[in-house]
Amino acid sequence: MTPFHAALVFAAGLACGLVNSIAGGGSLILFPALLATGMPTLDANVTNSVSTWPGYVGGVVGFRREIAEQRHRLPLLVGATLVGSTVGCTLLLLTPEGAFDVVVPFLVLFASLLTALQPAAKRRLARSGATRDTPGVAAVIGIFFAALYGGYFGGALGVIMIGVLGLTIHETFKRLNASKALLTLVDASVSVVIFGLFGPVHWAYVLVAAPATLVGGYLGAHAARRLDERVLRASVVVIGVAVSIYLFVRAFT
Repeated sequence: MTPFHAALVFAAGLACGLVNSIAGGGSLILFPALLATGMPTLDANVTNSVSTWPGYVGGVVGFRREIAEQRHRLPLLVGATLVGSTVGCTLLLLTPEGAFDVVVPFLVLFASLLTALQPAAKRRLARSGATRDTPGVAAVIGIFFAALYGGYFGGALGVIMIGVLGLTIHETFKRLNASKALLTLVDASVSVVIFGLFGPVHWAYVLVAAPATLVGGYLGAHAARRLDERVLRASVVVIGVAVSIYLFVRAFT
């Protein structure tokens, strides 16, 4: 690792944690930074998943009261997340490098579009509520597939999680966001264990990026009241689309 690469990854990790706290989609900043160091796409995805774990811890700590208030509904959802994330991580490790290079541009573009649509989803969920107070079959299945996606790639996972929860559980957006924070931490924890044991993690970069995501998440929580999340979200979407175009060109030329 060169000093330039270390500085680049630290700055991207800081921005990742900051953006995840305020708008979501921070992985779309750290992932291309890891690619810029010359890391293969599969390695960058695995290293990105491990590096972002501390930021999710900060989110759960911040929502600990709301999470405790929902403990009656969370065990089923946590179980679905554990299984789904395990399946997703396993599928990723079994995917040949060349095949992942073809798939990942679509995933980055998908994650970017989800990040762009997040405000509309928030407004819709705030107006309409959801169908029930306890997690039914639809909630458990939906969270399973969201976690599967999270284990495989993970970009904009929080947007998918909050969408599933909002459509299947009758609850305020703030408390659904707290549930999402816990479930994304569970998903990330599975990734850390499986990729840490079996994946091509570049640990030197994790040691640089992980503390940066934690600091960024902490700063983002305090800055959320003053920063315009629309500007941050737009920046993430532009970066994500540009990265997806680059990956499309690299994969198909």
